[in-house]
Amino acid sequence: MEKKLLKKNPFNNYLPGDLKPEEKIARILRVNHAGEFGAKRIYDGQLAVLKGHRKITHMANQELKHLEYFENEMRKREVRPSLLSPFWHIGGYLMGSVTALMGEKAAMACTEAVEDVIQEHYANQLEDLGEEEPDLADKIKQFREEELEHHNEAIASGSRETIGYSILTSVIKITSKIAIKVAERF
Repeated sequence: MEKKLLKKNPFNNYLPGDLKPEEKIARILRVNHAGEFGAKRIYDGQLAVLKGHRKITHMANQELKHLEYFENEMRKREVRPSLLSPFWHIGGYLMGSVTALMGEKAAMACTEAVEDVIQEHYANQLEDLGEEEPDLADKIKQFREEELEHHNEAIASGSRETIGYSILTSVIKITSKIAIKVAERF
């Protein structure tokens, strides 16, 4: 059962550097928790500027539920959070508030870019998990669907009409991908 989580060589031995199943799950929980914490802070920053925005409030509430799930799983499995949580705290808030100061469409461009990266990240995790950890996989599937809803809502709200859209979303996507790689390990 555990062996499905790890890549094996043709001789059925694990290769040097392969993660043990519990290490793989710990990384998944740590990075997802960091991402949901960052998303919460992005929406906190956006709502500080765009007070009472109905769509952003709805998305923020969903992200809070995702965050709570990963916090509970981490406690249950004794997985530590990312050591860089103070950076996600500050960086997420800054990303959210700065894009909101640029206008509602820029805030939506931020959401679109982040959610594009996150839904792909979740899809990769689901592929890695395969049939293992079905409860965790079900939650990741559910959260991925909700992230796709946020992504599509951002587009419907005019994200692509933002001045400098390509540059803004490229920077946010690169930042998000770097944050994912860092949060997995630290």
